[in-house]
Amino acid sequence: MLSIDLQIENGVARVTLNRPETFNSFNREMALLLQKTLDDCADNNEIRAIVLTGNGKAFCAGQDLNEVTSPELNPGFRKILEEHYNPIVERIRSIEKPIIAAVNGVAAGAGANIALACDVVVAVENASFIQAFSKIGLIPDSAGTFFLPRLIGFQKASALMMLGDNVSATAAQQLGMLHQVFPVETFEEEVTKLALKLAKMPTKALGLTKRLLNQSMTNNLEQQLALESDLQIEAAESEDYSEGVHAFIEKRKPEFKGK
Repeated sequence: MLSIDLQIENGVARVTLNRPETFNSFNREMALLLQKTLDDCADNNEIRAIVLTGNGKAFCAGQDLNEVTSPELNPGFRKILEEHYNPIVERIRSIEKPIIAAVNGVAAGAGANIALACDVVVAVENASFIQAFSKIGLIPDSAGTFFLPRLIGFQKASALMMLGDNVSATAAQQLGMLHQVFPVETFEEEVTKLALKLAKMPTKALGLTKRLLNQSMTNNLEQQLALESDLQIEAAESEDYSEGVHAFIEKRKPEFKGK
């Protein structure tokens, strides 16, 4: 059984972390396979949207501690960060396609922070988010110290990271960590509906929007306005823009192709 499962249907790639016996915690094999899978999704023009989720009761419990405590298997923390988690986060942010984190259960440590790096985060009502690092004497990684303060504010992020509190899906939504919470009974249906909606949108423009959001983290106002001008021109030259305008004038539903 592969530690990453990939299913492609109707323009949506469903990428599933598939080590349910360890609550989908990362070992080296799964981290490297996730990177390859994301690369494949980026290169596949038939894929218009990506869903990242977990198999079983958890989304991802973070690092597999059995690996880091094994003299034979432990790759060391520098390799774990520089070859496992950092490249995963970089891929999530650089792929110019919408990526949904469908948090189906507990998201702890690196698992929580990888989810927060995605474009749209949704969760089942019984999911939870835990900055678990302080509980074992570590610091937050996987870009948690970058994204979480920007999502919920410096003070609240500091408290969650230091105290390691368990945050319910509902509380996470109220804090601004995620977009929407769905009931257990309809979670899969709602995730599919959301992914299909994104896949049918002008994904060329969505990718450019993602690039703008990434740059807004470091740009000043003048730089951001200049980039908006450049990318708006690029968007206006796309087939999707032409289709969108003609569909509006003709009072019909547009058929976007992501081009």
